[in-house]
Amino acid sequence: MKKTFYFIRHGQTDLNLRGIVQGRGVNSPLNENGFKQAQAFFEAYKTVPFDKIYTSTLLRTHQTIAPFAALGIPVEAHEGFDEISWGVYEGKEQDETIMKGFEALVAAWRNNNLDVAVEHGESPNALVVRQKAAIAHMLEQENENLVLVCMHGRALRILLCHITGVPVHLMDDFPHTNTALYVLEYADGKFTITDYYNTKHLEAIQ
Repeated sequence: MKKTFYFIRHGQTDLNLRGIVQGRGVNSPLNENGFKQAQAFFEAYKTVPFDKIYTSTLLRTHQTIAPFAALGIPVEAHEGFDEISWGVYEGKEQDETIMKGFEALVAAWRNNNLDVAVEHGESPNALVVRQKAAIAHMLEQENENLVLVCMHGRALRILLCHITGVPVHLMDDFPHTNTALYVLEYADGKFTITDYYNTKHLEAIQ
């Protein structure tokens, strides 16, 4: 069985721009620039014959892939592609206190303490569990060989680690920006990255 997956991060939101913590519990829409990014991605990849589109359950991913959905490509939302929960930080501005908290959290993760989470939030290990369920679901679908997946920044970094055999504590080694693309092929039980952090479609709007 061979499948190809296009993984992208959603387009920009005003909260991205303002430095407000989003996470799984904040359901913000795209801003004007986010819609431009989504349209630029669509223009670059509209001829790719996707069999299926998967999104998170959050509005910003649904809006990002809307031009593809308008072509009649089936879309399915799966909570496994939701962003990590940032707990008590969600919806708050990244002030000095929160930034220090993030720095300590990321440092803990970098040191392979992957069960650490923000208060009432989600750890990387907990996120991996629901991501693995989503990946298994996609792989079980017999007639979905070319798939677009729209998800979130931190979640995408973590997913790219565990599906390609990279230790999850190295998640920050994967760059990401709004609508950046990673293409992966799945064959013989393994995922391989064939297009790494492609942002060429964004050149037209920069």
